[in-house]
Amino acid sequence: MDVVIVEDPSAVAAYAADRIAGVVRRRAGAVLGVATGSSPLGIYAALAELVRAGQLDTSRVSAFALDEYVGLDPAHPESYHSVIANMVTEPLGLDPERVHVPDGIASDLDAACADYERRIRAAGGVDLQLLGIGANGHIGFNEPTSSFASRTRIKTLAPQTRADNARFFATEAEVPVHCVTQGLGTILQARQLLLVAQGEQKAEAIARMIEGPLASVCPATALQLHRDATVVIDRAAASRLELADYYAYVQEQLPSGGAQ
Repeated sequence: MDVVIVEDPSAVAAYAADRIAGVVRRRAGAVLGVATGSSPLGIYAALAELVRAGQLDTSRVSAFALDEYVGLDPAHPESYHSVIANMVTEPLGLDPERVHVPDGIASDLDAACADYERRIRAAGGVDLQLLGIGANGHIGFNEPTSSFASRTRIKTLAPQTRADNARFFATEAEVPVHCVTQGLGTILQARQLLLVAQGEQKAEAIARMIEGPLASVCPATALQLHRDATVVIDRAAASRLELADYYAYVQEQLPSGGAQ
């Protein structure tokens, strides 16, 4: 795992956007895994600026969202269909036909989950998966004790996750109880993982993910199993890392081949 500690949230966004832009420039038909929440907002804004400036061609890029609420109309402003359209598809100039979000209102959710896995495979797999991390260590909506082998499926959201997401709804009671999420096994099949986090409120989860034992109680520790995972965090999010000085030293001493 490559740990990159930068000064502030704007530096996190700049670093991650540059990494994603590099993938798209190397492969015009890149397949990106996109995340929602607050953490990636600056990244999408930076990428959108590159597109507007004519410095990034996204016309052939495909995207797969990590998750969606169950039972929320896709037209609802807080459905991830709407959020991805407003945050990613439109600003980045993506073809809506190439942007995929799990179906949370399907009559047969298990079949819809299996179909989502099929569509990822048909696209050739995800080149780079962007991730955030929840305060309880979840990635996507893989809550604590999720299997590292799990695939796209229905999950029950933890009370803490619903409370954290209540800021997007009028009341906590409006936050759906269930979701459809890519599994940890699905996420781990992406060729690159890029997790970003900012702020002191994420510091404990970041420390557990990077320096704690591999354990399903902190689903994000699954990144320890991936051969090309990068974590980009600001100093506040890095504040509980015991080896922060070492991670900084590693970045200063990178060999010509890049990440270690």
